[in-house]
Amino acid sequence: MELIIIVLGFILDRVTKVMAFNVLGGGEEKQIIKGIFSLEYYENTGAAFSMLSSKTMLLAFVSLIAVILMTVILLKYRKKNKIFDLSLSFLIAGALGNMYDRFFQGYVIDFFKLHYYNKYTFPIFNVADVLVCIGAGFLILYVIKEEIDERRKSSSK
Repeated sequence: MELIIIVLGFILDRVTKVMAFNVLGGGEEKQIIKGIFSLEYYENTGAAFSMLSSKTMLLAFVSLIAVILMTVILLKYRKKNKIFDLSLSFLIAGALGNMYDRFFQGYVIDFFKLHYYNKYTFPIFNVADVLVCIGAGFLILYVIKEEIDERRKSSSK
């Protein structure tokens, strides 16, 4: 299951980025839900929210180290906790997607744009970013579940 999530997540990210380049590469914004959601091609040389802009290779190598560490952890602790396994699988898939872009293009393609009638715009993001957020969500659930289990064990003694 974990390998399927990683491979399909990576493929979905790559396919959507190629489509974004081909359809949106000219710079025009395509409204999907007027005033709320649109697609707009953006080449991000930084990390999330364009932090560390122009530090692409540093971010690529940090991503590589993170992917290696998460993979080692997943292989070592696999099947001990399904939520933890899911968390690492989504995190690895997302990290691989953006790492690929950084190494082979020098930037990450972002294209999802959430906004509120031009009064507020959330930073543009991509499928890999969504995968990382899903993985982080599962990791939070795992930590909460572990804390609850630990408290139950402590109170039953």
